[in-house]
Amino acid sequence: MENALQNLINSVTPPDAGMISEGQAHLDSLTKPVGSLGRLEEIALQLWRIQGARPLCCDPALIYTAAADHGLTEEKIGIYPPEVTRQMVENFLNGGAAINAMCSALNLEQIIIDAGCFGPSFPPHPRLLEMRAGCGTANFCKGAAMTARQCLTCISNGISLARRAAKQQIRCIGLGEMGIGNSTAAAALFCAYLNLKPEEVCGPGAGLPPGGLTHKTAALHQALQINRAALQTEDPLQILTALGGFEIATLTGIILGAAREKILLVVDGFISTAAYAAAWKLCPPISDYCIFSHTSQEKGHNLVLSRLGRRPLLDLGMRLGEGTGAALAIALIRSAAAVFNRMATFDAAGISKAKGGKYE
Repeated sequence: MENALQNLINSVTPPDAGMISEGQAHLDSLTKPVGSLGRLEEIALQLWRIQGARPLCCDPALIYTAAADHGLTEEKIGIYPPEVTRQMVENFLNGGAAINAMCSALNLEQIIIDAGCFGPSFPPHPRLLEMRAGCGTANFCKGAAMTARQCLTCISNGISLARRAAKQQIRCIGLGEMGIGNSTAAAALFCAYLNLKPEEVCGPGAGLPPGGLTHKTAALHQALQINRAALQTEDPLQILTALGGFEIATLTGIILGAAREKILLVVDGFISTAAYAAAWKLCPPISDYCIFSHTSQEKGHNLVLSRLGRRPLLDLGMRLGEGTGAALAIALIRSAAAVFNRMATFDAAGISKAKGGKYE
């Protein structure tokens, strides 16, 4: 399985840089001042580099929301009990969550992935995929969160989800997650991958009071100490195995697989960014296939994004997860594609150009 992963990583190549000048020339020929649509033009150019053909396509688009539980909840670091993960999956399937409302408003497909929730399998549902690597991870304050096999299984599952999307001709995937305790797992990964301190990235998650935050930070220090041997290897896969979650590893696989399939990825918030960090450490070329949707209100996300050299599209004070930020960003990506595809050029519209041949 590890050899198959390495083969896939080796097959991911950056988009053709030679496409940039052609795409930029087209954007500059449209009936607007040069660069006047700002980030929308950047998005359109990124899509152009990935797809290399007109019209640019953002649709069909879907949201993958991966859910799993974490053994670290034994440490009592959150205000919600672990059974909320399972209850929220049922809420997703019943259409009652924020991500459901947004997907409905934006005409987005949403698929829920049970990557390893506590308890038995969920009853079959047309929007649920069962890809369980276990019944929740182990407590990473006492040892590794996963076995090597479990981590590779999750990544392989994610890669298969990307292939599934490619077969359905999906052009854009938004990444979302659900898992009580996963903001702690994400913070641990940021510490390991980006050389950050727990105090810099440990935030309130779903709403911890100050005293709870102190306990959460202490638990994070303990997890990093217990798993220091894995961290010292600087091997992204060993670090993900030690500190990650089933849902984070599954999202990591989706990113790797989608980049291989040349599908645009929209990273949601704090936890999805941890999956990006793992995928990026494993395979740096995936960065060209990713757009960051929003800056999470979760402490440390701005610092993490700065270390990663990424600038999200939105800052709405959100910290929900589920894929909600990704869904909103897809609306902007659709607009960027529409600008590239549908705006008239100066020549076609019969509009006079400014001096130098451009409307500046």
